[in-house]
Amino acid sequence: METRIQFRIDEETKRLAQEMAESQGMTLSEACRRHTELLAEQQRLKSSHDEWLAKEVQRAYAKLERGEAEFIDADTANERMRTFKQALAQPTGKDT
Repeated sequence: METRIQFRIDEETKRLAQEMAESQGMTLSEACRRHTELLAEQQRLKSSHDEWLAKEVQRAYAKLERGEAEFIDADTANERMRTFKQALAQPTGKDT
């Protein structure tokens, strides 16, 4: 099912937007549709990430409740992250 979207803008903004859309080989309506679809896709990704993050937080609390959590100080965490990033930056030799 398709939905129609209407909004109001001033004539100058509409004229300039039409010129830009036409310079890219599309109508203003097509440009608005593409932008709306892009916004929707970004929201899908955000929602997906939010769901993943909520699950990760739940897993962390469950681990804490089971007494399986490991607490480390900031310096140790930073050093582990530095080491992790260095390992990611190292070439694996698989791409040759």
